[in-house]
Amino acid sequence: MKFSCEKALLSSAVSITSRAVAAKSSIPAMEGILIEAGQTLRLTGYNLETGIQATVPAEIAEGGSLVLSARLFGEIVRKMPDDVVVFTSQDYTVNIKCGLSEFNILGTDPEEFPELPTVDQQNSLTIGQPVLRSMIGQTLFAVSDNESRPIHTGSLFEVEGDGLTVVSVDGYRLALRHEAVEEKKGADAFSFVVPGSALGEVEKICSGEEAVTITQGARHILFQTGDTVLVCRRLEGDFLAYRNAIPRNNSIKVEVEARALLSSIDRVSLIISEKLKSPLRCVFGDGMVDITTKTAIGDAADQCVINGDGGGLEIGFNNKYLMDALKAAPADRLRMEFTSGVAPCVILPAEGEENFTYMVLPVRLKAN
Repeated sequence: MKFSCEKALLSSAVSITSRAVAAKSSIPAMEGILIEAGQTLRLTGYNLETGIQATVPAEIAEGGSLVLSARLFGEIVRKMPDDVVVFTSQDYTVNIKCGLSEFNILGTDPEEFPELPTVDQQNSLTIGQPVLRSMIGQTLFAVSDNESRPIHTGSLFEVEGDGLTVVSVDGYRLALRHEAVEEKKGADAFSFVVPGSALGEVEKICSGEEAVTITQGARHILFQTGDTVLVCRRLEGDFLAYRNAIPRNNSIKVEVEARALLSSIDRVSLIISEKLKSPLRCVFGDGMVDITTKTAIGDAADQCVINGDGGGLEIGFNNKYLMDALKAAPADRLRMEFTSGVAPCVILPAEGEENFTYMVLPVRLKAN
């Protein structure tokens, strides 16, 4: 195998595909990147759950395939001078030259590398990279890390009409984002659950402005953008019936400035830590919310201006869960809805289209 390629392009492809490489594996090839030179130069990383493949513009003099250690190959290419990288392999011996630098390293048999699953297209949709990136970023924090309900360790992608809804839930909170899709093929309505670990990688590869095509197969999901493809398994099971879980006839509604409320909670949270866990005690009055907490090292209090009257509602929250929702909400002004101190708090945009919904369950407060 022999090819030459711009260092920057090769380095970018290696760093993208390395994200899907197994950190430790009993099969050495799994800790490597499969390099294939044919009509094009293709790099693949695959850990049996998520696979990432990148195609790189290169001048191919001789075809072939080989597996190289992702860590070592990545470091070599990254530290090479900015020039053209010339890659030559004879059996399993690889020679990499760039400028005045030269390396000779050993590769692994490509036969040992697991084959990337093929995705039989059932349904597909196309959406802009910036839109998908924001939808994932604003819901991923609510994905569960509890393996006892594997279905909730991923996000639900629900396509209906010309819209896509992404929902994440972990038993304490829910995050929902809705946006229009550019194109849709297949059934009028379909849904699938994508593992949170794979979505974290999808968010990273969505760094440009072009469109992403998402293809649903029987057992796998394929995300394709430009020269990069990500394949991951689908999660099977019954996802929470989220529409029934979100209370909508809430009697108490107040409006807040997201940043102002976040700053108040942040200050009060200074005395809360992993060791000193304590809920926030929030009292929603007329035009003002009082936020207090008490731990072994002391107590803290702050106030934040609101629009509306909370009627003196007292409710407790896990500070991190409430802050995560406020940080993720893509609007400056928010509407918070409540029915009682033991019912969920629903967070929506104060004005405009309801393209996001966050729900945070309260924490039981001890009597003062």
